Amino acid sequence: MEKIKKNFGFGCMRLPMQGEDVDIEQTKQMVDTFLAQGFNYFDTAHGYIQGKSELALKECLTSRHNREDYILTNKLSEGYFKTQADIRPFFQSQLEACGVDYFDFYLMHSQGSTNYQHFKDCRAYETAFELKAEGKVRHVGISFHDRAEVLDQILTEYPQVEVVQIQFNYLDYDDIAVQSRKCYEVCRKRDKPVLVMEPVKGGSLVNLPDDAKKIFDDLHGGSPASYAIRFAAGFPGMMMVLSGMSSLEQMKDNLSYMKDFQPLNDAEMAAVHQVVEVFRKMNLIPCTVCRYCVEGCPRHIAIPDLFAIMNTKSIHHDWNADYYYEDVHTKPGSRASDCIRCGKCERICPQHLPIRTLLQDVAKEFEKK
Repeated sequence: MEKIKKNFGFGCMRLPMQGEDVDIEQTKQMVDTFLAQGFNYFDTAHGYIQGKSELALKECLTSRHNREDYILTNKLSEGYFKTQADIRPFFQSQLEACGVDYFDFYLMHSQGSTNYQHFKDCRAYETAFELKAEGKVRHVGISFHDRAEVLDQILTEYPQVEVVQIQFNYLDYDDIAVQSRKCYEVCRKRDKPVLVMEPVKGGSLVNLPDDAKKIFDDLHGGSPASYAIRFAAGFPGMMMVLSGMSSLEQMKDNLSYMKDFQPLNDAEMAAVHQVVEVFRKMNLIPCTVCRYCVEGCPRHIAIPDLFAIMNTKSIHHDWNADYYYEDVHTKPGSRASDCIRCGKCERICPQHLPIRTLLQDVAKEFEKK
């Protein structure tokens, strides 16, 4: 990992666009600016921008710069292989799409309880370790979206995993659905370097509510993004913080404070905590996560987790909450709509929440189809 120059990376999931196509000229400018400022880490996956991210990197990065001048990460996504025999041809197609003969990092993509078994059944991890032994991959890792206990299981079963990419930002830090802090602590316990995704939560921590924005404005310092990215980068063991930059202007802002990175000072950290409180006061479900309701639920519905996801959706109105609802915290028979309205949860809830009604609200929001 000695080639990595700085702890800030170019996430290529949200490249600048012109209609349906990547804005190649602006992307070239961004790539050149990024490298000229001493940064060299690029992250992509086959599914990003419907397959256009890899091709854009070939046109804007790998065909224009020496291979030793950049770090390139790609991923193995579950939708592109059904058996172990499918993995190597897919991997080869990724090398060709990116225009390289090896990847510096190759990650098992979006790991969690819903797809981990598929990766195991297809011996995806073992295949990646073979590719490393053959020199086609320098380092094998995972990107992860689930609970900390699942991460711990994966790292127990595959201790050869070298790096872990997790969602980590100041709003998700203690969120019971995302569990950023707990996942980070698992990585530290296992001595795994951390790659950070979603440090600005898909732009939600850039486009802040007015009350939250004023808190940062009163510091007379940087942009809202600067506090979010520096928050994530300031923790020990953070090897790389990724930003999905979609304009040269965004890149220049990010580089301005990451070129000579400084962690948040006490006043800035206090402001971050104030911003978190603003979000927490936004008409959210006041669940205290005692989990008494889960213990007695005949359908084993993860009620506090679903309430946390509902709160996230209320604040951000983005896709991320839907992902956690569908792929992390529900399964057939234990969705919000599966509540049989027995009332056991309400009888035991210390907060006296109308849980049955709230679960109906959750179902209306996340089960519209």
